[in-house]
Amino acid sequence: MLSNPQNHLKKLSAADDWISESINGGSLRHVDLQTGTNGWASPPGDLFCIRSTNYFTKRQKCPAGDYLLFPAGMDWLKSTSKLENVMAREDNRVSSSLRRAQSEGKSSKSFIFAVNLQIPNKDQYSAVIYFAAKDPIPTGSLLHRFIHGDDSFRNQRFKIVNRIEKGPWVVKKTVGNYSACLLGKTLTCSYHRGSNYFEIDVDIGSSALASAILRLTLHYVDSVTIDMGFVLEAVTEDELPERLIGAVRVSQIEMAAAMEVESDAGTPRRLENGKTDQRRDQL
Repeated sequence: MLSNPQNHLKKLSAADDWISESINGGSLRHVDLQTGTNGWASPPGDLFCIRSTNYFTKRQKCPAGDYLLFPAGMDWLKSTSKLENVMAREDNRVSSSLRRAQSEGKSSKSFIFAVNLQIPNKDQYSAVIYFAAKDPIPTGSLLHRFIHGDDSFRNQRFKIVNRIEKGPWVVKKTVGNYSACLLGKTLTCSYHRGSNYFEIDVDIGSSALASAILRLTLHYVDSVTIDMGFVLEAVTEDELPERLIGAVRVSQIEMAAAMEVESDAGTPRRLENGKTDQRRDQL
C-alpha cells in the first residue's frame, strides 16, 4: 500500500528503476501537485470519499486513504484512429521498461494496471494512466477477482470518482453532478490482460451524455485541474471498506501537448493465454 503518493519516489529501490522511468518519461510531464500545469501529479487519497466499513448500515463514506498501487506515469496521445490495448504494443514505453527490467532479473513480480481513457475529438486522443504493483496482487482480493474475472463482473465494479480541483463554475457544476460513476455500466469498456499487465479501455464517445460533458470540458481543458480516482465498488460487507486503486491529478493540459502516434506499432505481443493479440492500434 502507498501511504503518501507524493513520497512514492522515496519508496522505490534500485530494482524499481523501471517505475521511475515510467513516472518521468511520459508524454505528459510529472508536475508539482499544487503549482504544476500541463502535466499530471498524484493527489492524496483522502481527497476522495468512498464507501466505509459501515456503508450498508449507515450509508457513510470516508476518506479513501492509501492507494493500493504505485503511480507509474501518464501518456497523452493523439492518433487518427482509436487507441486500444496500448500495453500490448511493442512501442509502449511502460511495458517495455518492465520487460527490460525483468529480462535483467529484476522486478519479476511487478505488474502494471493501466486505464486508457479514449477521447473522441477531431483526432482521437487517449489519456493513459499507469499504476504499478511491486508484488503479486493478493489472491482472493477484490482487485485479483476483478483482474481475473469476466467482463460482466468487471462492468459491475469499475468506478471512477472525479473532483474538480480548479476550473470554471460551469465545469464544476456539470462534472460535479456525475462525480462518481460505474464506468462499465455507463460507457463501453474493453479489458485486456497480459502476463504482467491489465488494461481497461474506456470509450467516452460511447455515451451521448458523456460526450456532451466531454465537449464542454475540452472547451476549458487548459484551465481545468481534475482529480480522478479509480475504485472497485464494494457490494457486500466483506468487501468494505472500499480501497482506492490509485488516482491522478491532471492539471490544465494543452491539447497540442499530445504526442502523435502511428497507426501501426509492429508485431503484436502474445497474451497470457498464449494467443497472439491482433489489436495493433496506437501508442
